[in-house]
Amino acid sequence: MCRLLLVKSKSEFEPVSYLQEFASISKNSKEFQGHGWGMSYITGSGSWINYKNIKPIWEDALGIFPKTKFIIAHARSAFQDKDIIIENNMPFYDDNYIFIFNGELHGVRIREEGRIGAEKIFNFLKRIAGESMKENFAKAVSLLNKRTKYVKAMNIIIVYKNNGDIFLSSDFGEEEDENYFTMSYKETEDDLIICSQKFKDNAGWVSLNNHSVKIW
Repeated sequence: MCRLLLVKSKSEFEPVSYLQEFASISKNSKEFQGHGWGMSYITGSGSWINYKNIKPIWEDALGIFPKTKFIIAHARSAFQDKDIIIENNMPFYDDNYIFIFNGELHGVRIREEGRIGAEKIFNFLKRIAGESMKENFAKAVSLLNKRTKYVKAMNIIIVYKNNGDIFLSSDFGEEEDENYFTMSYKETEDDLIICSQKFKDNAGWVSLNNHSVKIW
């Protein structure tokens, strides 16, 4: 299970402190999260920049990134330690969306292009959602569940580049590992943080319920 992070703010912030916290979460995870990492962030002009490195996030220079209002990051734990190349690092993206995912699905019955399963899921969700991710995201996730024999865990974050809409879903089938699979978020009037694990401060964090979809 990879680790996921999203930070969105009304004001510009230095991403390094968030990335350092995320790196610590990834490094100390019970599963190895060192098969590379990636991040997308928005510039002051509104352009999205994508960064990927095959190094573990905790070995990278996290202070190089400029102030921003939005980051979405992914630390990878490759399934069965396979296909460890930088091209398979998330975020995946196209002209409209940025996508990160973690989970383990068995018996997925979909036909989509993609180098790895996560990219196929991204393409499936886009196709089912069609012209409106906002209206059809929950439907697309539900259909993916129905076409999967067993969902051990599946957490998805999609960002719509045009206006910054955020789509989050969480499903897992193994209750005994609930703490590891559960997504958490912290929301104020000006800021939103979503992560695979609550930050050390722990104040104001909300655990996302299993089998749920949330849109901002």
